[in-house]
Amino acid sequence: MTKQTALLIIDMQNDYFERGAMELAGAGEALENAQALLQAFRAKGLPVVHVQHIALQEEADFFRPDTPGAAIHPPLTPLPGEKVMVKNFPNSFRETRLLEVLRENQVTNLVICGMMTDVCVAATVRASMDLGFKNTLIGDAVATRDRELNGAVVTAEEINRAFLAGLAALGGLYATVTSGAQFLRHLQDEQVPGIR
Repeated sequence: MTKQTALLIIDMQNDYFERGAMELAGAGEALENAQALLQAFRAKGLPVVHVQHIALQEEADFFRPDTPGAAIHPPLTPLPGEKVMVKNFPNSFRETRLLEVLRENQVTNLVICGMMTDVCVAATVRASMDLGFKNTLIGDAVATRDRELNGAVVTAEEINRAFLAGLAALGGLYATVTSGAQFLRHLQDEQVPGIR
């Protein structure tokens, strides 16, 4: 079986950007880096999978069904032939066809970017490793938001740093974490596993 590398873009939807219902810190930078990745994968004819979260809870205040905020952000609009997986849980594999689609396309290596770092991205990266995929997480193409814990604010920057470090721990057990520019250099030089 030929190894194949695919790009997985998680939840880069309108609600996470400016004027959205749940704007994230660093969303603009993450978007720019995700766009560069997407263009590079398209140029090489490599598989791209978009993941779109739709909230089913009545009390949800973002990603509500049939709202503009739930749509994939226009700079990343899928092209014909690019798969879109609709999910309802943080883990992109849960109750979707993602695993089947990746296996049908002989994908063994995933390049992952998206939102939020500490929720859907982390859940998907961990599940992906458990399912046998080799993951590369693009650390400057993810974003999250400030959170509060025991009355203290934990900034989005601190959360990103902690989660990226955790996913890269134990010799990159869950993922190799790199920058978009570094990954694109390796891709250009065909030093990425699974590039034919």
